[in-house]
Amino acid sequence: MAKILVVDDDPDFVDVTSSVLKAHGHQIVTASSGQQALFVMRKEKPELVLLDVMMSYVLDGLDVTEQMSQDADLKTIPVLMISSLPSTRYAGMFPTDEFVAIDGWLSKPVAPDELLKQVDRLLA
Repeated sequence: MAKILVVDDDPDFVDVTSSVLKAHGHQIVTASSGQQALFVMRKEKPELVLLDVMMSYVLDGLDVTEQMSQDADLKTIPVLMISSLPSTRYAGMFPTDEFVAIDGWLSKPVAPDELLKQVDRLLA
C-alpha cells in the first residue's frame, strides 16, 4: 500500500489515525510540526500527506501547503487537511478567497470510514 505522512501536534490523533491506516496496510511516517513535516517529506517521499492546520502556530499547516506548492519535489504530493479549525475562534483566519493547495478537507473528529474513503480517493 502507500506511504502516508500524518502531521499533527496531537499525539492521540496521530496514534489513532496511524492505527486505522496501518490496519489497512499503509506505511505511516509522522511529524508534529510544519517544519518537521517538510523535512520528513523530503526524506521519506510519502505518497499522501494528512495535515493539521493548527500546530506550532495557528496556520502552520497552511504555510506547509504554500511551501509544498513552490517545491518541485513536493508539489505533486496530495494533501488531505484534517483540522478542528472551523470549530475554533481562529476559523476566520483561514483564507477563503485565495487558492489553498489541498486536495481534500476533513473536520475533526474524523470517522475512520470517512478517513479511509478520502485516503483511497486521493491515492487512486
